[in-house]
Amino acid sequence: MMMSTCGKRGYRTAAKGDIVPVIDERDIPFRDMTTWVRITEPERPVAGVLPLIVLHGGPGMAHNYVKNIGELADETGRTVIHYDQVGCGRSSHLPDAPVGFWTPDLFVDEFHNLLAHLGITDYHLLGQSWGGMLAAEIAVRRPLGLSSLLICNSPASMALWLEGANDLRAALPAFASEALGRHEAAGTTDDPEYLSAVDIFYSKHVCRMTPMPLDFQESVDQMEAEPTVYFTMNGPNEFSVIGTLREWSIIPRLGDITAPTLVAAGEYDEATPKTWLPFMENIPDATSHVFPDASHCVHLEHPAEFRQVIGSFISRFDSTTHDKEELNDSTSQLA
Repeated sequence: MMMSTCGKRGYRTAAKGDIVPVIDERDIPFRDMTTWVRITEPERPVAGVLPLIVLHGGPGMAHNYVKNIGELADETGRTVIHYDQVGCGRSSHLPDAPVGFWTPDLFVDEFHNLLAHLGITDYHLLGQSWGGMLAAEIAVRRPLGLSSLLICNSPASMALWLEGANDLRAALPAFASEALGRHEAAGTTDDPEYLSAVDIFYSKHVCRMTPMPLDFQESVDQMEAEPTVYFTMNGPNEFSVIGTLREWSIIPRLGDITAPTLVAAGEYDEATPKTWLPFMENIPDATSHVFPDASHCVHLEHPAEFRQVIGSFISRFDSTTHDKEELNDSTSQLA
């Protein structure tokens, strides 16, 4: 297990003695809390490329299950940054915080606090599941320095998310669909029969790998050990959204996003097309990519293909704010 270096850098050495990416882990103060961050720097940095910041899902699932996206560091020569959002993982836990504390605005503020402490002015932003919802919340505010936006496996509203989940539930084997409805009506969602039916849904639409990857299981384990954020904002599972996000929708604000945007999903994703089509319909010039034979965790099921698509997209937008200002000045002078 990797131990936190609390801001100290350390090289990890491969079996043949090759030096692999530098991993820097540290705690960043945020209000009266701390945000734990993991910074992966490439062995051979490429001049001019911008860092990629990865937002994990849940809410409250911690960074572990999206950690492999950090391999883009050496594949593209750029820094890749993960962090655990407050309330989970290695960041501050607040099990006694009031329900109203857990809002998207909290996590938007945490993100900008992270940028300020790390001195980041220009960057790419990737969010997976809830992380994509959070990334959209950040992008509609048109932050200076956001070079590109990647919304992966995410809904544009929770109402659409529930509609999509119900469509997928209806297509489950009859015994599983019936068990879900019966136990939800009875309030016995901790019954083994109910949990077994949930697992069938997850194995089809959340992660189609057997056994589950260790990184994914680590995120699940820590969320189950500290479910405050997930239970408060979402609810007991992926299709019982009874938390504070149940009325959430960003659709009316999507026209405010100006960053180049890629919307990605899996063929069997629990984020069904109806959940993410509003991104395509309302974000100017947004593009989409659907990964075949994949579900919600495309990055785990088809990691190389996922990183190739992501790396190719962000490489088109590696100019800094300064470069863009110079380009705009040159264009205006030519005009």
